Amino acid sequence: MKNYLIRKAVPTDAAGIANVHINSWKTTYKDIVSDEYLDSLTVEDRTVRWDGILSGSHQTYVCQLEDGSIAGFVSIGKEREKKYEGELYAIYLLKEYQRNGIGSDLFTFAMDALKSQGFSNMLVWVLKENASKHFYYSFNPVTVKEQIISIGGEEYDEEGLLFTL
Repeated sequence: MKNYLIRKAVPTDAAGIANVHINSWKTTYKDIVSDEYLDSLTVEDRTVRWDGILSGSHQTYVCQLEDGSIAGFVSIGKEREKKYEGELYAIYLLKEYQRNGIGSDLFTFAMDALKSQGFSNMLVWVLKENASKHFYYSFNPVTVKEQIISIGGEEYDEEGLLFTL
């Protein structure tokens, strides 16, 4: 029996989502993105950003634990460049909840949500150096794009993975 619920995020989830977002970045991107940049990220700043997102039209879903805290989240919508249909904008899970099925449940939830909206594919961008990217490969994507992005003034290679829904 699962001890968590995946549900649509509401504005009062902003701080919990921000906590997951920042702390996931600090563990996932350690030794990839500069410590200086990661140290500059704050839950307070990200809470303001998420408060704005959650106050408007959005498709962000949280993994809420039995105690009411948020262990992870996923955010989806239309693919931004309009070359594909759907896009997974973000999926993050606190390190202590990784490798127990929650990430797969969030990912599958995102795919199902987009499919129910009539989308037939979903694009996901992932840093090439991200060791966690192998998680995505279990869902059989095709690499369709590559690009260079800037994070904290440094450049990183990113690949676009396309999933059939």
